[in-house]
Amino acid sequence: MYPKKELAQLVISACYQFNIDTVVISPGSRNAPLTVGFSNHPAIKTMSIVDERCAAFFALGIAQQTQKPVAILCTSGSALLNYYPAIAEAFYSNIPVVVISADRPKHLIDIGDGQTIRQENVFENHILFSANLIDDDSEKEFNTNIISEALQIATSKKGPIHINVPFDEPLYETVDNLKEFELPNVISSTAEKSHINFDELVSIWNVSLKKMILVGANYPDAKLQMLLNQFEEDNSVIILTETTSNIASGKTINSIDQLIFPLSEEQLEGLKPEVLITFGGMIVSKKIKQFLRKQQPNHHWHIDALKSINTFHCLSEYINENPVDFLPKLTGLSLLDSDYQQKWLSAKEKRASKHKEYLNQAPFSDLKAFEQVLESIPNHSQLQLANSSIIRYTQLFDVNDTLGVFCNRGTSGIDGSTSTAIGAAMSEKNQTVFITGDLSFFYDSNALWNDYIPSNFRIIIINNSGGGIFRFIPGPKSTNALDYFETPHQLTAEHLCEMYQLTYNSATNVSELKERISDFYADSKQPKVLEVFTDKEVNEKVLKEYFNFLK
Repeated sequence: MYPKKELAQLVISACYQFNIDTVVISPGSRNAPLTVGFSNHPAIKTMSIVDERCAAFFALGIAQQTQKPVAILCTSGSALLNYYPAIAEAFYSNIPVVVISADRPKHLIDIGDGQTIRQENVFENHILFSANLIDDDSEKEFNTNIISEALQIATSKKGPIHINVPFDEPLYETVDNLKEFELPNVISSTAEKSHINFDELVSIWNVSLKKMILVGANYPDAKLQMLLNQFEEDNSVIILTETTSNIASGKTINSIDQLIFPLSEEQLEGLKPEVLITFGGMIVSKKIKQFLRKQQPNHHWHIDALKSINTFHCLSEYINENPVDFLPKLTGLSLLDSDYQQKWLSAKEKRASKHKEYLNQAPFSDLKAFEQVLESIPNHSQLQLANSSIIRYTQLFDVNDTLGVFCNRGTSGIDGSTSTAIGAAMSEKNQTVFITGDLSFFYDSNALWNDYIPSNFRIIIINNSGGGIFRFIPGPKSTNALDYFETPHQLTAEHLCEMYQLTYNSATNVSELKERISDFYADSKQPKVLEVFTDKEVNEKVLKEYFNFLK
């Protein structure tokens, strides 16, 4: 059973030809031709998620893990706008999400008809391509060309595209067979490379005594890890990594804020690199941004096959390649006599000792809870993190290097974290553990309205009764409007878990947390939630003491 409408058949056939095998559908009537067609296609898996915002983040989580385009399908009207937060995240995180929206025909727009908005180009500021199809058999060539271009861009440029499909009634007529369409290759398969004098870069690298490699968010890559291991043998090179870089070794600095925060201006000046190489996604660490914007390197080279980012306001070369293709050009060179790496590693050793000493006597708090939680996660799990305080606390610890770590850092929003984690869990054979704050969790509570949550999925909620990060940001406490920043509440997740049939437990101190978490990851028939309650006043005091103790 397939839709009778040829335009719907074209969209379905094109998605299949571009190897899109997963479509997340939100209910509606205007999208009926596509819903019927996708759900009956033998090579395409379809899932139904009611809330469009959750559906889009859920699909983003699947695409994040599979590294393949995933389609989302909705009806006309405001349904489409609910996709926007996830589309912006996909745009900045280079995740291929294919938005397919049903629309009213043009003659029904702006005449007061129901469920109509101006859908064409609605995502234009955060989309790689918008394909506005025409519901007219005479426009078959146009429609075929533009949908082919859209799907080629989603695949090659790793980001979101939008296909807007207008349908007139009737919507539910069906036929027995799906027509095949020949899709043209309408864009060049070879990307234009920037003109770089690689010999000059190699010469600069080979004589520089202070070289820094900074890795942002990055999908796990064994080849990249092996390459970076070679650079560690060079005493003039230090490698700094974010928790979401999925790169680790004994000679990397992977708790950047912990190390940099106590350093004096004089010490920072002495650690300023001559050459800075960056690659990967967004950088969480505010301290490294401040450091490199103030103590700017002589040369900053950013390596990325898709886009150039000038995070530190001193970019000198954009190298339009994959890091695994460029970095070998710099390996195997003569090693210099330099103490640059050792200065960083000595500071790391001192800071790690102070970190451990403080935590041994710290009272129960967010910081102490993270120590217990991060130590408990089983090897080779996937760790999904919410934003705000969650990712920042995590970056103060050396996370188990067998874990794959992910966070929506494209826009850094708290919306959609749970939905993303569930989508990612569906696509990962190993257990997924999701750590979230209370506001992030309640904000995205519709994520649990989902029939596809794996039974081994685990959620850990750090509930400090509001947006605790606003106690650490300079500014909010100096106003008389702190409650509007923090959003204080007395909510718990217990009744939500009962409604959505998740196993619930809670902890309010270290001994309870150790007891509850001892069998938290064990096999179960239902997903589990562990809610850890902390005191916001204690959290503020402990974190400030912690950073002072590191000095």
